[in-house]
Amino acid sequence: MMEQHQQCFVRHTSCTANMRTALRSAFPVLDLPLQPIHQHVYEANLHNSNTCRNKFMELSEKVTKGGGENAIARHTQRNKKLLVKDRLRLLLDDEDFLELSHFAGLGLPYGDIPSAGCLTGVGKINGLWCVFIANDATVKGGTAYPITVKKQLRAQEVAIQNRLPCVYLIDSGGAFLPLQSEIFPDKNQGGRTFYNEAIMSAMKIPQVSVVCGSCTAGGAYIPTMAEETVMVHRIGTMFLGGPPLVKAATGEEVTPENLGGARLHAEVSGCVDHFAWEEKDAFECARNIISTLNFTLPEEEEDEEKMRRRKDEEKPLFSSEELLGLAPRSYTYSLDVKMVISRLTDGSRFQEFKACFGTTLITGFAKIHGHLVGIVANNGQLSYQSALKGSHFVQLCDQRDVPLLFLQNTAPSATLTLSSTQAEMNSNCLKAQGSMMSAVACASVPKITVVIGGCHGADSYAMCGRSFDPNFLFLWPNARVSLTAVGHIGHLLHSDNEQEEERKNTENDLNRMLEEESSAFFSSGRLWDDGVILPQDTRRVLRDCLNIIKQQNYQLSTEKLQSALLRI
Repeated sequence: MMEQHQQCFVRHTSCTANMRTALRSAFPVLDLPLQPIHQHVYEANLHNSNTCRNKFMELSEKVTKGGGENAIARHTQRNKKLLVKDRLRLLLDDEDFLELSHFAGLGLPYGDIPSAGCLTGVGKINGLWCVFIANDATVKGGTAYPITVKKQLRAQEVAIQNRLPCVYLIDSGGAFLPLQSEIFPDKNQGGRTFYNEAIMSAMKIPQVSVVCGSCTAGGAYIPTMAEETVMVHRIGTMFLGGPPLVKAATGEEVTPENLGGARLHAEVSGCVDHFAWEEKDAFECARNIISTLNFTLPEEEEDEEKMRRRKDEEKPLFSSEELLGLAPRSYTYSLDVKMVISRLTDGSRFQEFKACFGTTLITGFAKIHGHLVGIVANNGQLSYQSALKGSHFVQLCDQRDVPLLFLQNTAPSATLTLSSTQAEMNSNCLKAQGSMMSAVACASVPKITVVIGGCHGADSYAMCGRSFDPNFLFLWPNARVSLTAVGHIGHLLHSDNEQEEERKNTENDLNRMLEEESSAFFSSGRLWDDGVILPQDTRRVLRDCLNIIKQQNYQLSTEKLQSALLRI
């Protein structure tokens, strides 16, 4: 009886904790309107942002077309299959999902692979945020290229890091054999997909698959390793070797349906758990499966009118469209980063931390759509004092379980110093930056990074670049990602009067290379980030990321989590 009372008390305490509201805050308002003195910089940035936005829209249109009109007609008319976006409409609650790596696969040495041949992202299914990985068979027949594998692994990483259920929509022709050496053998290539599935199961992260097309060779292990699998009649097929391989090996002719169709796997092999006559039924079944997961979501305690009024009050004082003129076309065109912060946070409020110390780094607390965050933002070179301040603030947020938001606009390159005093300061700076890197790497709280300007050199590590494992990392279209910025490479080259012309030619060649390879779209095409977002959409994207991160607090079945993590 005592044990039952204790269990009831624990359940009551848990429910009460979910109903608690956050402490009220009255952070100071950042009243930073545009001033006449900012006008020439603002207009130069705005012109550059409009150019970048045009590029963004041009590439978006290209990606949206998938494999092109002929491939779409073949997919829908001859094969009688739904397009991947139509499938997502049936699976997700609405179209307001967070797509990841939209431009992945563009501008690669082996050609353009729009969206890397698959759509990945995070969307709501029956009110629950879930990662989805959906093959687009209009792009190269759904064949997996190296960039496809990389994109799928990143989506699984997002699911693991944020403890999100994962749904696979499978319609793939298998690996692209001419590039098999870049797909199959290494640690972070094709086989890692299955390893991740096993680890996710050990971490009690639910996985559901829908076979709505071809599922051949190694790819057939994705649905068989998922916890529940749905397969569509006469559309879905699953086998290690298809009919041509069977005929080559045995001389026997067999249809794809008889070899590995939905009826066979549902009735004979048991590889699938749910049989669907049509795609629409399959996605309805997948939604029903998600509704059985052991999550409890907090109930809204406010009616729609109160919610609307509250949201109106929380809007920043300034228009998000002004971020286009605050997005620096280069480091020398950067305005005070607090102007950016004031256009992202609720009510433009910001509680600054160590405001008078290390002023080239801005740190402090704010709320974004009601979520408390700690903001770390570049406002100049990351100096000795700035790095010390950054270390302190990151550790403070880690202690308080406050998610971190990094707004990155790092300096193009380190300033060359000659005097003994400057050399000493430079050495101190190295140690302080190393300490900040350690603080960022070891912080257990969620981290989101938005590159609003430059992402250059070692400063980008301290500001939670890709290698420091942020939960999400996005770029503005104007962003530049490279070891050093265009026009600054000359500081790193050896100066010799006798070979000045050769050095100048080398510098010009390197600057041309940096101009091309530091582009945000070059970066995103290679999956060095989670996507390029327009500055005016940043607040909405951050809202989604913070909601997604918070969901793991509501998963009930986590008693085996710690032991699973110890085995990783």
